[in-house]
Amino acid sequence: MTINGGISFWYATHPGPPATPSRTPRAPRTPLTAHTTADVVIVGGGYTGLWTAYYLKQAAPDLRVTVLEQKFCGYGASGRNGGWLYNGIAGRDRYAALHGRQAARSLQQAMNETVTEVIDVAAKEGIDADIHRGGVLEVARTPAQLGRLKAFHAAELAFGETDRVLHDAAATRTRIGIADAVGSSWSPHGARIHPLKLVRGLAEACERLGVVIHESTPVTEISAGKAVTPYGTVRAPHVLRCTEGFTAALKGQKRSWLPMNSSMIATAPLSAETWAQLGWSGREVLGDMAHAYMYAQRTADDRIAIGGRGVPYRFGSRTDNDGRTQPATVDSLRDLLFSFFPALTGTEITHAWSGVLGVPRDWCATVTLDRTTGVGWAGGYVGSGVATANLAGRTLRDLVLGESTELTALPWVNHRVRRWEPEPLRWLGVQALYAAYREADRREAASHTPRTAPLARLADRISGRH
Repeated sequence: MTINGGISFWYATHPGPPATPSRTPRAPRTPLTAHTTADVVIVGGGYTGLWTAYYLKQAAPDLRVTVLEQKFCGYGASGRNGGWLYNGIAGRDRYAALHGRQAARSLQQAMNETVTEVIDVAAKEGIDADIHRGGVLEVARTPAQLGRLKAFHAAELAFGETDRVLHDAAATRTRIGIADAVGSSWSPHGARIHPLKLVRGLAEACERLGVVIHESTPVTEISAGKAVTPYGTVRAPHVLRCTEGFTAALKGQKRSWLPMNSSMIATAPLSAETWAQLGWSGREVLGDMAHAYMYAQRTADDRIAIGGRGVPYRFGSRTDNDGRTQPATVDSLRDLLFSFFPALTGTEITHAWSGVLGVPRDWCATVTLDRTTGVGWAGGYVGSGVATANLAGRTLRDLVLGESTELTALPWVNHRVRRWEPEPLRWLGVQALYAAYREADRREAASHTPRTAPLARLADRISGRH
């Protein structure tokens, strides 16, 4: 039987949230109970908010920092993602076009270094997050995907990632026994993590530094100098919005970032004999070059956790109910898993879940601070947030402290983007685009053409991805 929802599989392998039955409960952090003040109030208890709080208190121990979280730390994407700590960042090509290639190269270099930064801080703070630095393997399974893979590989080299390696079909199968693999690109700038262990360890590190965290405290409105909740208002010179896929629930933010759904499944633990057949001894995180792409990891307890798009968007920017995903999505991810690894056909799928990620209209991650109001925000990571949130946290630290640094000079700082279209145009557009991507994948697989399907190129232009 597949457990569907319950926040995520990661909660099933780590002590759950306070209300989870049959788990050893962690004492819930107290909600806000009255009006109060702080020097910085951060809305959102995920990676972005917690990293920002952590680095602020490291740099300025006397600063009064308060984090407000609507449920509990790690309830959102930080506790549901695929466990990819890697150097990808949304919007690099656009930043190159707007600010020049050298600025975009600096942004990429900062992301490369961020992978090491997260690993180093986890070690320093004693956070055991099942981290294994095996790199990132992007695989192609059709001629069209191989063409995109080679272009992608060349682009990464051009942006300074000279330690990346291109593999042919045989070398790819030596790393991981993927059916129909025709090539791959491997980068050392990536690691497998247990997402929830990281976010929980980070929250505890923040508290050791003196950060005040209030859980079960939904923020309904953010404006200059205050964050408003049903239980009181926190007033502060700096108010930072770190809500990623849940941003649309805030007053006035309905069309800022689109909450894109992504779903995952996890297998039962696989036997040593099965792993001997599949390989994957390097425990790389695994992705592909399909338009409706997948992402996967070999977990610390020897399962495969694999994800991709199901229903990409819910009308009106709604979010899911505690991670439950549609049965049809579970079936499609199971089929995808078995197509990659036919030897696993019939393997038990023990968990399924979903979550939302933040997508700006131009698909560019941003860090912003309005110095006239003190209101700032970071996010729009488009699924690459595990590492990007750390870079965002360090950048918000420097902006709040008023320092001009190499981080505040990066091209994603104070980037502005137009809002998403109103409903029903938003819903119709997203559904049509992802239907086009899925159809393009089918056509490429059936035709064996070496060129990307024109339907996908059109969808890219309309969506703003390129």
